[in-house]
Parts: sequence; C-alpha cells; structure tokens
Amino acid sequence: MRLLLVATDARFAATLQSWMGMAGAYVDWLLPDVEVESTLQRTPYDGMLLEHEMPDRPADALLGRLRRAGYELPLVIISSRDDTQARIRLLDLGADDYLVKPVRLDELAARLRVLLRRSRSGVQARGELRHGPLRVVPDSRSVSKDGSHVSLTATEYSLLEVLMRAKGEVLTRQSLEDLLKGRFDQHGGNPLEVHVHHLRRKLGAEVITTIRGVGYTLGNGSG
Repeated sequence: MRLLLVATDARFAATLQSWMGMAGAYVDWLLPDVEVESTLQRTPYDGMLLEHEMPDRPADALLGRLRRAGYELPLVIISSRDDTQARIRLLDLGADDYLVKPVRLDELAARLRVLLRRSRSGVQARGELRHGPLRVVPDSRSVSKDGSHVSLTATEYSLLEVLMRAKGEVLTRQSLEDLLKGRFDQHGGNPLEVHVHHLRRKLGAEVITTIRGVGYTLGNGSG
C-alpha cells in the first residue's frame, strides 16, 4: 500500500510514516503548498490522507478540485475537531471517511484496507481502468482524460490497455512486443517506440515512463 499524506502536522506525519512502514506500507508526506495534482500524476497512490485544518489551503477546496479532475482514489480526512457539519460537507464533496485525532493507527489501517477493497471491486464491476484523470473502458475500447474523449488507433489503445492492466509494474520491450504481436507495422526500425511517442503526445508525457535498458511502466515519472 502506498499513501499520500497532505498535512502540516509534522509529528503526525512522522508517526504515520514510521507505523505504516513497519506494516510494509509507504507514506509520502506533502505540505499543503506543494502541487498535489502533479504528484498524483507522477505516482500511482492507493489512497490519500488529507488534513482538514490547513492554513491558506482549505481541505474543502482541494478535495473538490481533485474529485472534479477525476481523481477517485480513496481519500480520508484527518481532523482535530469532531465537527458534524464539516464531516457532512466533506463527505458530500467526495471524502470516503472522516477521522478525528487522536487517530488510532490500527483503526486507520483497517479503514483504508476496506476502502481499497471497495475501490478495486468497484473498478472491476464497472470494467474501467483508471490512472489519475485517465479512464479506459475495455468493453467499448474508449479512452478519456480529464473527462474528454481521446482518439487512439487500435494499436495505441492495445498498448495503453496492457500498461494500465500492469499498473505499477515495469514491462520489458520484448514482453510488450510479444503481447501485441501482429499489431505493429513491420515498417521502420522502432515501431514500439513510435507508438509510445504517439501515446505521450496524445495523453501527456507523464503517462508512460521509460526505464532505460528495461522497458516501460505507467505513471512513475515524466518519461
């Protein structure tokens, strides 16, 4: 499990990183003045924790913006106040849970596991593959980013779907060529690289990362 924590509480962040690390999970901590959206584009997180009380950057505004942009990863609000109206407002904006400090970390981990199970089963039920603002629907072979349709060739779509299904893994050049055998044109010296270039041009350079000497992976860098 890899989580993104956006908070100003350094003590809570250090405690959470240490505790989750012992459980085999990773927590990346961002201060609220860091661009959260670009971080989510670079790294495929399993979930996000958002501190409610942040100066100059209300959690409400950030949460609303993330949901409108299509980021649907499980998100838990961490608050120092047991405020019923705030809880209702944030849940209506798209938060999946709301916990009040002091937070029992074992309970937080359990709640996150439940949210992750629901999130993954929901994606499978709808048949969608998701990566930040990117959506792929295999049944209709449709692709959208930030809610807008993206037109891909059959080969570009097939390559993207393979990468989406292997999210978090590095696929070698040979494995991609084997998986897509027969789809590449036999003209030109580097057909795989050409299709990767086309996908980056249409979807953004950050969507596919080149691991030099190995192959490609999805969303772990600018490529």
